[in-house]
Amino acid sequence: MTPSIIQSCINDDMRMVDTTIRQSLHSEVALVNQVAEYIINSGGKRLRPMLVLLAAGLFGEIQTQHHQLAAVVEFIHTATLLHDDVVDESSKRRGQSTANALFGNAASVLVGDFVYSRAFQMMVAVQNMRVMEVLSNATNVIAEGEVLQLLNVNNADISDKAYLQVIHYKTAKLFEAATRLGAIISEASAKDEAALTAYGMHLGTAFQLIDDILDLSGNSEDIGKNLGDDLAEGKPTLPLLYAMRNSNTEQSQLIRNAIEQGGLEHLTQVVEIVNNSGALDHVKKIAEAESAQCRAAIAHFPESKFKQALIELADFAVTRSF
Repeated sequence: MTPSIIQSCINDDMRMVDTTIRQSLHSEVALVNQVAEYIINSGGKRLRPMLVLLAAGLFGEIQTQHHQLAAVVEFIHTATLLHDDVVDESSKRRGQSTANALFGNAASVLVGDFVYSRAFQMMVAVQNMRVMEVLSNATNVIAEGEVLQLLNVNNADISDKAYLQVIHYKTAKLFEAATRLGAIISEASAKDEAALTAYGMHLGTAFQLIDDILDLSGNSEDIGKNLGDDLAEGKPTLPLLYAMRNSNTEQSQLIRNAIEQGGLEHLTQVVEIVNNSGALDHVKKIAEAESAQCRAAIAHFPESKFKQALIELADFAVTRSF
């Protein structure tokens, strides 16, 4: 990541969030501890909890409630990963074996349920009805996004608009909730809360679009998963859809077949077609536009190290290689 200003802003606070995460995950059931500890320690970027803290920092002191909500957001994200990997039959994430590959599908789903419910226990403890409203709504929308994605598997005829809706539901919604929570707990104005809500949504969208690019162009070791995972699962991502529309008939049919049938039999050819079609540049420009909207959303805030960190994060979203 961009270690400089982001880490210097919230390094101590992130340590407190990590402590909160570990303390809150404790269970009397050994398998719950084992699976939850494994996925929490598996090297995630911790972006969503960072966003809670950075958003809060715009308004003054970062408080214990912010640490609690940062942990809640990470728990919701962790639970979705546990469930996602079962649905997608994934064997690798962040360069390591997935929990379902190690512990089995049943354990992953059930521990995912535990992590979700623990998040809601912690959310209630904050005793803020707006916090509960934002997080319960976000969790519901994320679940809808998962179902939408499932419905679109092997669908080569999905529109760009419908695909972007999946991104907004499945990925961007939790980014949006994270930055919004930082504002709510800090008792920000409606204008500032709306600005940070927009920032989070655009940032999450940019991150997912770059993930789509990296799935077809990244280094497997850097991105921490197998190249072409989305294609193998028959997921129609934006680079694939663009390449299918902007290649010759034979090439378009090959991509269509790859999406409709899944698998990696034609990965090398698909990657070559995608590269030659200009799809990666096209999607990168869309991601860069989302990043620009992040910066615009927070432009009115006074200059501070927290604002600068949020700007750096928006830049990192579209320049990263992992």
